[in-house]
Amino acid sequence: MSDPSLEEPDPERLAALEKRLAKLRKEEVAPKPAVDGNLRMADMAWRMVIELVAGLGIGFGIGYGLDALLGTKPWLMLIFVFFGLAAGVKVMLRSANDMAKAQAAAQAAGKEGK
Repeated sequence: MSDPSLEEPDPERLAALEKRLAKLRKEEVAPKPAVDGNLRMADMAWRMVIELVAGLGIGFGIGYGLDALLGTKPWLMLIFVFFGLAAGVKVMLRSANDMAKAQAAAQAAGKEGK
């Protein structure tokens, strides 16, 4: 009584399987087209706008809260709105710098691959 699982594999079936696997691997390796670059830029632009508005909003909130507690209306609110603006611009510039570095790295990788 011989066990079918212990028998030698069929070379024809193995060759057909290897061909199918090679075909599937080629399909996987082929890069899918990336999402439109303009969409990525729009996402980044919205992110920067949100960072700026968030900085202004947080500065306004802190300043208004301190003004309400200390009775110094509107001076602390004005000061903290400017601090929030400065923080928002700083974060926005950092995001732009990161984006520029990522773009330069992608271009360098593209040139190396050619």
